Amino acid sequence: MILRGNFRGFTKARANGVRPVRSALLLTVVFALAGCRGVGYYAQAVRGHFQIIHRAKPIEGVLADPNTPEPLKKKLRLVLDLRAFAERELRLPANGHYLRYADIGRRFAVWNVYAAPEFSLKAKTWWYPVVGSLEYQGHFTEDRARRYAAMLEQKGYDAFVGGVQAYSTLGWFRDPVLNTFIHDSETDLADLLFHELAHQRLFVASDTDFNEAFATAVADEGVRRWLTGKGDHAALKEYEEDLRRKEQFVALISKTRDELAALYASLPAVRTVAPAKGAERLATRMDRESRSANAEGLRTAKRRIVDGLRRDYQGLKAEWGGYEGYDGWFRLPINNAQVNDVDTYYTLVPAFQALLKQCDGDLSRFYKEVSDLAKAGKEERHARMRRLLFADR
Repeated sequence: MILRGNFRGFTKARANGVRPVRSALLLTVVFALAGCRGVGYYAQAVRGHFQIIHRAKPIEGVLADPNTPEPLKKKLRLVLDLRAFAERELRLPANGHYLRYADIGRRFAVWNVYAAPEFSLKAKTWWYPVVGSLEYQGHFTEDRARRYAAMLEQKGYDAFVGGVQAYSTLGWFRDPVLNTFIHDSETDLADLLFHELAHQRLFVASDTDFNEAFATAVADEGVRRWLTGKGDHAALKEYEEDLRRKEQFVALISKTRDELAALYASLPAVRTVAPAKGAERLATRMDRESRSANAEGLRTAKRRIVDGLRRDYQGLKAEWGGYEGYDGWFRLPINNAQVNDVDTYYTLVPAFQALLKQCDGDLSRFYKEVSDLAKAGKEERHARMRRLLFADR
């Protein structure tokens, strides 16, 4: 099982300090016991997923039940309309997904763990059967996720835990609608469903950034078309404003990420030379002291960069008229893993948008071009995406 966090939840104001994220879950049940080292992890994944499946009921039955609250019925009808729109207008394969509803009795379906070394932006990856290496690991209980994150921190990693509202099994199972997201606004619900169904359309093994940016770009375009088709100009204007704020926020995070990358690159490596005979103990102590001094200096510089990010956000927030939609993100301890998560979802989005523009908005052509990109090796694929970015400027 692999869980994929989705930063998109912060495009709306949520000031509870908890990171509401969308996610895709890839449940590779057939391979769950492929290796003894993963038995415990995969066991909790299989158990957690089937607990959700057990609670799922056909939406038709929930709608026919006189005891179902009317607001829930309204949202479930909206889900049926959205999935039909996704199939008809966005060419996304619904394939029986989101036809069942499950109330799992908690606010998140799963919790994702992200990590990166304290002085590096290279994300830690985990290997999974079928889908390869990905930049997150998911758990069905918050306690388990936080214990694992704490263990990683003890090993010198920056770690980050994000709650996950929704998941997709990439066709292994028919994904249900969950109480964790059904009460979102119409726009947020459309965004979530289109994002997750985009993963059904295309998924590339071992390329988290490509997969998430693709789904994000498709969801953005899908929501625009949904609101335009309804003639809901007020909601469309509000959504475009949300996207503008998101772009400004992502630019702020990208600037900070560049500053951190420059800081880490500037650190001189501790040079070790073969000590003279009988001086091994002294050399070891001096090396340890040198590394400790470098680490403290880096931590101080890192804190200054993060403090600068917080100040810049206050300026951006004032520019937005006090909009609080990203306050929850900033209430969390900001570290490499958290900054990486934003980068994962948005760095390549403009490239996909440029490609869609080149295709004159024709989604069939767009999907074909993306499929061709997916067949290339990862380095070549990302190089071509970067060229798309520069060509659109």
